[in-house]
Amino acid sequence: MAAPQLLKPSGWQLVTGLVAILVIVPLSVLLLAWLDPAWDIWQHLQQTMLSLLLLNSLKLLLGVGTGTLLLGVSLAWLTGACDFPGRKLFSWALLLPLAMPTYVLAFVFLGLFDFSGPVQTFLRGWLGSGFRLPDIRSAWGVILVMSLALYPYVYLLARNAFRTQGKRGLEAAEILGCSPLRGFFRVVFPMARPWIAGGMTLVLMETMADFGAVSIFNYDTFTTAIYKAWFGFFSLPAAAQLSSVLVLLVFVFIIAEQRVKSRMRYTQSRLTVRAERIVLHGWPRYLACCYALAVLLIAFLLPTLQLFAWTLDIFREEFDQRYLQLLGHSLGLGVAAALLISTVALLLAYAGRRHRDRLTGFLVRIATLGYALPGTVLAVGIFIPLAGLDNMLIDLSRAQFGIEMPPLLQGTIVIMLLAYMIRFMAAGFKPIDSAMHRVTGNIDEASRLMGLRGPKLLFRVHLPMLRGGIFTALTLTFVDVMKEMPITLMTRPFGWDTLAVKIFELTSEGEWERAALPALTLLLTGLIPIILLMRGAEK
Repeated sequence: MAAPQLLKPSGWQLVTGLVAILVIVPLSVLLLAWLDPAWDIWQHLQQTMLSLLLLNSLKLLLGVGTGTLLLGVSLAWLTGACDFPGRKLFSWALLLPLAMPTYVLAFVFLGLFDFSGPVQTFLRGWLGSGFRLPDIRSAWGVILVMSLALYPYVYLLARNAFRTQGKRGLEAAEILGCSPLRGFFRVVFPMARPWIAGGMTLVLMETMADFGAVSIFNYDTFTTAIYKAWFGFFSLPAAAQLSSVLVLLVFVFIIAEQRVKSRMRYTQSRLTVRAERIVLHGWPRYLACCYALAVLLIAFLLPTLQLFAWTLDIFREEFDQRYLQLLGHSLGLGVAAALLISTVALLLAYAGRRHRDRLTGFLVRIATLGYALPGTVLAVGIFIPLAGLDNMLIDLSRAQFGIEMPPLLQGTIVIMLLAYMIRFMAAGFKPIDSAMHRVTGNIDEASRLMGLRGPKLLFRVHLPMLRGGIFTALTLTFVDVMKEMPITLMTRPFGWDTLAVKIFELTSEGEWERAALPALTLLLTGLIPIILLMRGAEK
């Protein structure tokens, strides 16, 4: 009797498995780092700052979570369900802070609101020399900055939910005897909870992963501790062990969020693109306009104007060959990483279309898990195995051939590109996968009847139909890589700087004005996906 043959995976499944392994390896390396604990450094951390790291991280999560929830939900309700002067303008303009990297907004706020900054100087001249605002270099300062930078995640998703409700939710609550305020919290808010929860998940993930803003404020969290362990204590094992703690916190949060979601059940009797709005009258309509304008002014317009003013002052000094080199490095990395990520994302999406089994679906989810991982964590997790591979090849060449081979991977952009691919695969995969789902199965069947199969089907039929999704993936990943700071800072070749790295170096020295030109460049680059989002919302 013949032995049963093992099922052979297809080439598409092998590609998916390989990408999933690239995500699993750095996580495994971080967890295995506990086999050789750096007890001396851990003892130092425990005696000096471990409790502070936990407390600061918790305060940051609670503060930013509360701030973005209040800002995002209130603005989403006003622009999505109400009508007041300027609503159409604010509905898209309130997304503009998404284009501002958190670390850029952080150093602009320090330059504006510090004791010697223009705001406090003006107020002292107006209100007297004894006037002084609360110190911006504090926990509340970094919470304010990150809340203003991240609230659009909640705003964007919640607005879509409130826009379909209109005033029907409040009318239903009034029929049940609820006041407008009570009706909002008892009926309207719960109906929008899935969208709000989705936005809050993104906010809290970004908060845990942030390195630039907290380092500019000298606010110690796990991300700054990982950087200090590597480049301050020169201990990769300690950095890996700190990274593993942060990874565990991230996964605990993901599991908790998934469990909460699984208990929610929502139904909708009728799909409606938009419902009748609540028309505000009297002073509430002007109050709503002033509130939206104040948030937009503080979160985007004022910082942007300050960046332009600083740039005009130092443009002649800073715009030189060195700046063009930084710009070239950033653009080159962005283009290379965007092409790599979008290509691999296309292969993953096509593999998921060809094989709809559980294994392929699980591997695709693993391959796109990197977006939940902080850049500092990925930098450590990628560098350790590749450095080990380099050392193994060097030892092998020395033992077998007597040749002293230089490192092949360390000090190259290969580590950077791999870390970028893992970190931003979800950003490239989602638009391509969404576009792939719009290609019906009938098209595949008709193409196969014409003799098109495998790669020919992908390149001659699917690829032209996926142009919109691929363009979106290229744009989003390009901008994400341009703005990425910790991965670039921790894995770049020696002396190979980018705009983000230059901002970090200048702000570390308090050189706010000199950091304005590269920051303004990143801001203008970040406006690209916002324009795409606004175009998509108008369709």
